[in-house]
Order: sequence, then structure tokens, then C-alpha cells
Amino acid sequence: MTEPVITTLLDTDLYKYTMMQAVLHQHPAAEVEYRFRCRTPNVDFSRCFDDIGREIDHLCSLQLSDDELDYLAGLDYLKPDFIHFLRLFRLDRRFVYLECIDGRLELAIRGPWLHTILFEVPLLAIISEVYCRHHHARPDWQHARTKLQQKIALVAHAEGSEGFRFSDFGTRRRFSARWHQEVVQTFASELPEQFSGTSNLALSRRIGRPPMGTMAHEFLQAFQALGPRLIDSQKAALDAWVREYRGRLGIALTDVVGMDAFLRDFDLYFAKLFDGLRHDSGDPVIWTEKALAHYRKLKIDPCSKRLVYSDALTVDKALDLYRRFAGQCRPAFGIGTHLTNDVVDDKPLSMVIKMTRCNGQAVAKLSDSPGKAMCEDAGYLTYLSHVFGVPAPAVNQG
Repeated sequence: MTEPVITTLLDTDLYKYTMMQAVLHQHPAAEVEYRFRCRTPNVDFSRCFDDIGREIDHLCSLQLSDDELDYLAGLDYLKPDFIHFLRLFRLDRRFVYLECIDGRLELAIRGPWLHTILFEVPLLAIISEVYCRHHHARPDWQHARTKLQQKIALVAHAEGSEGFRFSDFGTRRRFSARWHQEVVQTFASELPEQFSGTSNLALSRRIGRPPMGTMAHEFLQAFQALGPRLIDSQKAALDAWVREYRGRLGIALTDVVGMDAFLRDFDLYFAKLFDGLRHDSGDPVIWTEKALAHYRKLKIDPCSKRLVYSDALTVDKALDLYRRFAGQCRPAFGIGTHLTNDVVDDKPLSMVIKMTRCNGQAVAKLSDSPGKAMCEDAGYLTYLSHVFGVPAPAVNQG
């Protein structure tokens, strides 16, 4: 019998738990909706649909063990009351709405934010692995391991990159959980200095490294509905993060309404409080130049700040960015699908689950990359663009 895709609630990214704690303490009654979108055209999920449903049923049977709770309690930014809450926590299948219409996978998550926030990453991992099982049942593992060794050699022998550090951010679109584990353990063993760790809690625990991550887009998106005014939503979200973590986990995400609008809100107060910024869409060189100029304008030495790159990176791209900016800031890199789903020659599925509503109101991400905006309400997207003074993107309604 095939092992379930998800066998522990720790098989997810750290930032899901850090955001979940903030939700428990500050917005426990918030109601949200998430939607799935597969950006890869003409994908037929018909053969996978029943297996995806069974995997979701299994996911909703899981609870954290005492040993797993002890591990989380050892992360000193997670508080005792949150650990006690997790002791009782289980994902509720009733919040997931799943259909397959003419081969198209329709998936929505609706319910309390506190009780739905952990669905996104394991659901994407389930969809990715089940799809790979059906379409690539007998992969050439030797070929995959050869490509993994090529990545290791590229990092190990790269000139001008002595301080280069990277992490695994590849849980949600991985080929399989077993391959993900092998990749992370191989990097940890063969590149102990360059490999900082992984965003995945279960694998961080396994390799004995601190988990990587802070916040995701949904945290800032939600404050479009939770904040006092829409124009102040980013500042409200950043303030909420500071209140929760008091200087810990200090990497801010910049592209929910675009880098230019973000920097208008990221004043001296926030620039001093946060350790750095994360890039997740748009041209990384332009983004970096804007970040460096902003810090210098505020009389802050950019070399004291961490700039984290996480948008569709490959090892080559990460090394190029490091060589370009290493003397001007503290670059770090989160590499995802290129590490965990580079098994077969076919391109991995490009898919996301994004928050689309909070407390009944539409919310959206205005990405710095064309085609990444996702919203059910074209009128709201236009209004959001107008409020923040940025161009309105084309609407993708899923």
C-alpha cells in the first residue's frame, strides 16, 4: 500500500505556524476563503481526483504528537498558550470544497482563519505528489540524483561565492515527500556551510537545523479587511507582526501591493525594526536596487540588512544574484521547485492556493510579476490599485 503523502502536521512551512499564532492572539474570529489555481494550462486532474480526496481525508485525521509539540515548544518564539491550542488541533474536512469539472480541479477552503490556515501547503503537496504518481510512476532516480549532485558541485566550486547561503523552500510543489527528504538530507550532509536549512518543520527537526521563514502574502492580504483603512493595511499588518514577535522573525514580504507601494509604508520605524526584506515577484535586480536605495535614503547601512530571494530561483540564478549584491547587503536564498521537483524532464505544475476573501470582503495580491494577481472581484482589484497608486493588473478569477 502506498504511504500517505502527509504523515505529520509538521510537514509544512514554518510561516504557517508563525502566522497561525498571530491569528490566535489577534484575530481568532476572522473568517477567510482560499482558492486553488493551476497556472499550467490544459492539466487534466480526472485520474488523480479520487486519490487527492482520500489524501485530504487522511490529512484531516492527523494530530500533533507529544514529541512534535515538544519540538515546537522548543522554538522560543512560539508561546505556551499556542502550544496548548495545538495539542487539541485537527484540520476539519468540512472546510475543504473539492470538485473535478471537465478535468479541471476546483478547490476552495472556507472557514475560520485560525482553523484553515494550515491547509494550503499540505494540500498543494498532496496535489503535486498525487499528480506525479499518476503521470511519472517510474522516474529515473539515478538521473535525478545526478542532477542533484550537479547542483551540489555548482555551489561547492562556485568562484566568488564564499559566503553564499541557501535554504529549501520547496514543500508545496515537490515531486514527493520521500524525494524532498532525500534532497534536504543530501544538502545538509554535503554542503553543511552553504545549506542554511529548510522551511519545512518536519525536515528541520530531522536534520537538526532551525526552520526558515517568517510570513506569507496572506498575512498582509488579510489586513485589507482587518485593518482600520485600506491604505493603512500594510502598516497594520507589520505592526501586528512586531507586537507578536517583538523583534524576532524580522523579514518583511514586499510584493502584496508591489515594491513601490510597500516602500512608501516601510518608513524609518519599520526599517529599523525589521531585519530585512523578502523578494517574491518581479525583477530581482530592480527590486534590490530599490531596497538598497531606500535603506540608504533612511541613513541605514544596507550591509546590516538581510535580503531574501525566493521567486522561482535556480541555483544558477541565486549564485548570480549573490555575486552581484554580496558587497551591498546580506543576501540569502530560498530555492523551491528547482530543488524538490527536478526529477523528470517535464516542467512541474505551476499552482497556488491564495486567500481571496477575509470576513466576507475580497482581498488580493498585486504582484510585481504580470499574471500573478488573483482575485474574484475585478472592481475590488481596480480599487486596491487606485488606493495604492499602482497599475491595475489583469484579473485572474481562478
